[in-house]
Formats: sequence, C-alpha cells, structure tokens
Amino acid sequence: MRLVSGLLQGREQLWWDTPQGLLRVGYVAGLRGQGDLAWTMDRYLANLDSVHDLLQSWVHWAEDNRVVTDHLPDVMLAPVTHPGKILCVGLNYRPHAKESHMEIPNDPVLFNKYCNAVVGSEYPVHPPADAHQLDYEAELVVVMGRQAVNVAESEALRYVAGYCNGNDVSARDLQFRTSQWLLGKAADGFGPMGPYLVTRDEIPDPDQLEIVCRRNGIEVQHSNTRYMIFSCAFLVSYISRYVTLEPGDVIFTGTPEGVILGQPESERQWLKAGETVSVSIEGLGELITPIGHWKE
Repeated sequence: MRLVSGLLQGREQLWWDTPQGLLRVGYVAGLRGQGDLAWTMDRYLANLDSVHDLLQSWVHWAEDNRVVTDHLPDVMLAPVTHPGKILCVGLNYRPHAKESHMEIPNDPVLFNKYCNAVVGSEYPVHPPADAHQLDYEAELVVVMGRQAVNVAESEALRYVAGYCNGNDVSARDLQFRTSQWLLGKAADGFGPMGPYLVTRDEIPDPDQLEIVCRRNGIEVQHSNTRYMIFSCAFLVSYISRYVTLEPGDVIFTGTPEGVILGQPESERQWLKAGETVSVSIEGLGELITPIGHWKE
C-alpha cells in the first residue's frame, strides 16, 4: 500500500494512493460498515498488526468496485507528521564519506532532527538567515511499525512499517560551526519526507533500490542503496541496542555521493531561493522540495 497523510477541514486523515487516484481511508471504512473514524498514519502505525491486512482488504475492494473518493486532502503532509524520534545516519556510503574528506566509519555515525524539521512534498524550505551553504542529501527513510528493543539483525525488518523518500537538508556552514552537526541539520523544514509511505510488503529488499536526486531537473546524485555501508536491518538492530524504537520513529539512512559539499570548493554552488530539489527512490515516488526565501 501507498499511504498518504493530509489535512481535511483542519483534521489529519489518511488516504491510499491508487492507480485511480487518492482514496480516503475513512470514507471506504464507512462504506464497509466500519464507520468513518479518524484514520490517521499514527493510528495505522500504532495498530499495525491488527489493521494492516484490514486496510489492504479495503483498498482491494475499493479498487475492484471503482470507488471514487469523497474528499481529497486540503493540504498534503509528510507521511509521518510527528515522529517520536528522527534518527539520521551520516557517512553511510563510502564515496560520500570520501568526497566529504571524512574517514570511513566503523560504526554508524548517528545524529538527530526534531519534529520542527518535518515537512511534506512540495512544502518550501525557509532556511535560517545565516545559513549560507545550503545543501541537499537524498536518503531512504525507514519508518518503524513496532516497538524494537535490542532486536537481532535477522529479525529487524519485521519491525519496520515501510519506507519513504527523504531529504536531509543541510546548512554546511552551520553544521561545521562546532564539532556537533545539530545546528546545520535540525533547522525548521530540514527533514522533508514523502510523498507517501510505501508499506514493507511492497519493498522486498530496501537494500537494492535506485536513488536519484535532481536539482532543477538536472541529476546530481544517482546511486543504489546496496552501496550503503550499514544496511537497513543492521541500522535498526544497532540503534535498538541503545534506543527503544517506537512505531512512527524514522531513520534517515544516509546519502550517496554527489552533494554540493563534495565538489571542489571553487565550484560549489549552494542552493538558492527559487530552486527545486527532488528525490526519487525506486518504488517510492518523488519527493519535491522547493527552496523558499531565507528567514529574516
């Protein structure tokens, strides 16, 4: 399933993305005699074991019967709007570590963002006034669906709800102002995700996905998640040794080579207002991030 979060009359709701268009889950639930309840991504993730098959049966019924939705979203949101934890992995592709002039890590390099960074597709990013070196980072995002505590790598993906595109927007001058990266990574709007969550059953191997980033339509990153140093399963297992992962937590798994930071210093053209960055990962649609005006 491809699940879309959006606002309808000020309330967060959930839609399927189908070949016929968006279809509101609550509307189909009402048609199936279940009542038009507050179906949201949070509700889906919190009850994954009991509702996944139910929602899958509903969308198949709706597609077979050519059901047309009653309402489209007034506003599209990130698939997960208020993740409890946003964990990010740095330097997870060898070529990216080399272009950044950093050592290949022996263990995952972890940092975090907060909910203020979360925005959906086509939502403009407005960087801080003193962020002069704005960069893109196309990334696969893992969305947790079950509580994970010290899980084995061989079992780790069973705790995942699904995957989506992410852009780890980074202000390099703020990132390297101190030894901690937080300032350049966690600003408002610096964690775009979307356009939808693709459930785990639709992605048999998250470590074999083409990943492409385009700047104003021109390809700037092109790689495959098979080149990650640490696989999705390893990351979930590793993080869960130290941090309890809950449904709705997300993991940005790192970016491949091709970022602006990796270019010769004299050739770097940092992102500017009016530009557009898109991230397309195989099977996950396209995340579009317009660069808006800088904050005053």
